[in-house]
Amino acid sequence: MRYRLLGQTGLYVSELCLGTMTYGGNAGIWEAIGNLQQDAVNEQVKFAVDAGINFIDTANVYSVGKSESLLGQALKTLGLKRDQLIVATKAHSSMDDSPNGRGQSRHHLFNQVDASLKRLQLEYIDLYQLHGFDPLTPFEESLSALNDLVRSGKVRYIGLCNMAAWQIMKSLCVSERRNLAKFVSVQAYYTIAGRDLEREVVPVIQDQKLGLMVWSPLAGGLLSGKFSSAEDKGPAGARRGAFDFPLVDKPRAFKCVDAMRPMASARKISVAQIALAWLLAKPFVTTVIVGARSMDQLRDNIESTRVQLEDAEIKQLDEISALPAEYPGWMLAYQGQARAKPPVKE
Repeated sequence: MRYRLLGQTGLYVSELCLGTMTYGGNAGIWEAIGNLQQDAVNEQVKFAVDAGINFIDTANVYSVGKSESLLGQALKTLGLKRDQLIVATKAHSSMDDSPNGRGQSRHHLFNQVDASLKRLQLEYIDLYQLHGFDPLTPFEESLSALNDLVRSGKVRYIGLCNMAAWQIMKSLCVSERRNLAKFVSVQAYYTIAGRDLEREVVPVIQDQKLGLMVWSPLAGGLLSGKFSSAEDKGPAGARRGAFDFPLVDKPRAFKCVDAMRPMASARKISVAQIALAWLLAKPFVTTVIVGARSMDQLRDNIESTRVQLEDAEIKQLDEISALPAEYPGWMLAYQGQARAKPPVKE
C-alpha cells in the first residue's frame, strides 16, 4: 500500500480508501447497494486497516445514518488507534422531511456535524465534505460555517464532491477573498469508461493542487468483468441489476472491458484489478474509494495495488477509452501547441 499527500496538505492517505456505502442496507436504493451489518462491517474494517488502508469514507445519507453508526461501532469494537486513521464523511442530502433537513446552510451543517460525530463515536472528523452543490446557499455561508467548524476542532480539513469546475474555482476564490478554510480535495466519479472529469475538473485539480478521491471506480460493478455485454444483467444479486447507476456509455465501457480481459488473463487476476490499476497510474488521482458487498470483493480490490501496468498497456487503454474531442478543448490544444516546447535556435 502506497500513501499520497491529500492536495496541498501534509496529510498522507492510502492510495485506496475504504468506502462504506454498502453498510446498513436501509430501504430504497440502500438495500440494492448493500446491506452489510455489524459483524461484516467489523471484518471489512479490520481487513482493510491490516492491509494498510488508513483512509475511510462515509456519509450521513448512506442508509440514512446507519452506515456511520456501523462504522463508528466497528472502530470502537476493534480498538483501532484514532490518530492513525483518516475518517471522512459528508453532508448535503436529505436526512429528514423538514424544510431545513438538507442543503448546506449554517443551520444544516452545524446540526449534521454533531449528528455524524455522535453516530461515529468520534470527537472530530478528519475530512468533512459537501456532498454536492446547493444552488440556494451561497458559498459564503457554507464556507463560513465550515471555517468555524475547523476552528472549533470538530473538523480538520474540508472537501467537496460532485461539482463543476466553475463551482470548485468559485469556492476557492471565496475562501481566498475572505480568509476562510479552503477545500483540499474533490471527490468525483471517474473510471476508464467515464473520463468526462478530464475535460474541466481535472485541469482545475491540477492547477489548484487539490486531492482527487475517485468514487465508483468500477462504474457500479460494470467494469468488474462479470458482465459480458450492455444487455447482460450480470450474476444473480449484482448491484447493476437492481440499481443501474452511475450513468455510463455502455458500448464504450465494454470496449474497455474487452481490452482489459487479455491483460487480466495474462496475469491471472480480475478485470476489476486492471481497471483499478489504470486509475492508480494517473498522477492526478490521490486515492480510489473501494466499497465491497463481500470480503472476496474487498480482497480482490486491495490486490490491485500490486498490479503494475506496462506503458504500452496504459497507452492502449488510454486510446480505447479516449473522450471524443469537444470545443473548446480541441481549440485550446491546437492553439497551445506552438507554446508546448521552448524554442530552439540551430
